[in-house]
Amino acid sequence: MALGLKHSPNSFLSLIYSYIAHLKKANPQTLNPLPLTLPKINKTHGLIKFFIYLIVILEDMGSSLRVKEAVVVTPSDPTPTCVLNLSAVDSQLFLRFTIEYLLVYTPCPGLNQASTASRVKAALAHALVPYYPLAGRVRPKPDGSSLQVVCRAQGAVFIEAVSYNVAVSDFERAPRYIAEWRKLLSLQVADVLKGAPPLVVQLTWLKDGAAALGVGFNHCVCDGIGSTEFLNSFAELATGKRGFTSEFKPKPVWDRHLLDPQLALNPRHHRVTHAASHPEYSKVPDVSGFVTRFANERLIPTSITFHKKYLIELKKLAASTSRLSIESSSSYTSFEVLSGHVWRSWARALNLPPNQTLKILFSVNVRDRVRPSLPDGYYGNAFVLGCAQCSARELAEKGLWHAAELVKRAKERVGEEHVRRVVESVSGEGGRACPDSVGVLIVSQWSRLGLERVDFGMGKPVHVGPICSDRYCLFLPAGHSDGGDDDRGESVKVMVAVPTSAVEKYEMLVKSPYS
Repeated sequence: MALGLKHSPNSFLSLIYSYIAHLKKANPQTLNPLPLTLPKINKTHGLIKFFIYLIVILEDMGSSLRVKEAVVVTPSDPTPTCVLNLSAVDSQLFLRFTIEYLLVYTPCPGLNQASTASRVKAALAHALVPYYPLAGRVRPKPDGSSLQVVCRAQGAVFIEAVSYNVAVSDFERAPRYIAEWRKLLSLQVADVLKGAPPLVVQLTWLKDGAAALGVGFNHCVCDGIGSTEFLNSFAELATGKRGFTSEFKPKPVWDRHLLDPQLALNPRHHRVTHAASHPEYSKVPDVSGFVTRFANERLIPTSITFHKKYLIELKKLAASTSRLSIESSSSYTSFEVLSGHVWRSWARALNLPPNQTLKILFSVNVRDRVRPSLPDGYYGNAFVLGCAQCSARELAEKGLWHAAELVKRAKERVGEEHVRRVVESVSGEGGRACPDSVGVLIVSQWSRLGLERVDFGMGKPVHVGPICSDRYCLFLPAGHSDGGDDDRGESVKVMVAVPTSAVEKYEMLVKSPYS
């Protein structure tokens, strides 16, 4: 359930009760009796009471999950009271949502669930000291030019729950529908700028004794690399590998000004020219009804694991069919060939008109692509979008090598000058550049973040993925593969939701590189 959080707890509760009243009208047997009078809350404890009240009421509506505890966790030690500016890159319109991770752990014989939950909650409080902006609240600047974080130790949300119908074996397949695992991160925030906590952690005990950790980060505050560094440090605190008083390594670095526009440059010039030099922000004609189709047709999640041997086959196929030199075509990375293969399979399965322009967008880490490099521990958004595009006919007819080559060239275009132009394009009141959705497949590479190493004392996760599998295509660490020890860590799981009419053909094509 998506919730819009307002600054006033009472006004937000009014919204919640209106929603509950709507649900009661639709399904009175499930939701009655529920109170419809607002509790009195003061400014100091308002948000804490509101979150506890909200989670317990909404999640206890069904019988499949029981919330044991829902609290706001504040930093364990005093932290600075201040307002911190987010960068121009952080403040982009398309990042104003929540990154939602789902980590699943196998049952641990003899594990004390109560003490584990207490350790995780205590570790969260300590992790929020060096990462104190994650206990703040994000809001727009008064002039609307970008965003900022108000840091007053407001806290993050911690939830402990028990699921009665989910087991670890359920994650060996794709979810049956997009939101099947939604309750494993109960608090879903639709608007991250209206008083919502930037961090939500939910520890859910599954029916077979396994555990699921759902974590939501405000994407405006951190990117995938930054959020994963936090999770690994947080986990080390929970297991005792890192003492509560020891310094984090890498030490968290704010320094968001490093990705702000240079004042000496003329932003107007770059905004005029960015559409031509940055196809990720340009609009293309929708000649296929693409947007309507994805809005109206049911999307079916898919999950396919590519083992090391399969990735080697894709590289060989791309090299053998390439019209380029052997030196050029033999240097394709696993990401380039896999993203090209998935892109082609997805496009061919959709059966689009030959003249429909298609794009694949993916994040390119710029920490070492700018000079000077960003410091270790920088956990803000430090990526720009790589973009490859061509017509549906070109993508289908020219083969895997062409798709991989387009992705490779898109990556190579991202240098310091490119990053500087992107920063200028997205900054200030006029910087509203935002990726188009027509003909676009967005790929996010979680397989190299280090999520598979996050150990809270229950071992390494056997499943890493999103809370909800939607049209974003995710490359995930696949854990222990069927290819033996040599494949361990090399396999990639690809999850993406595809329109019902195309899902069967997509799965056939993506599993058959020579088709």
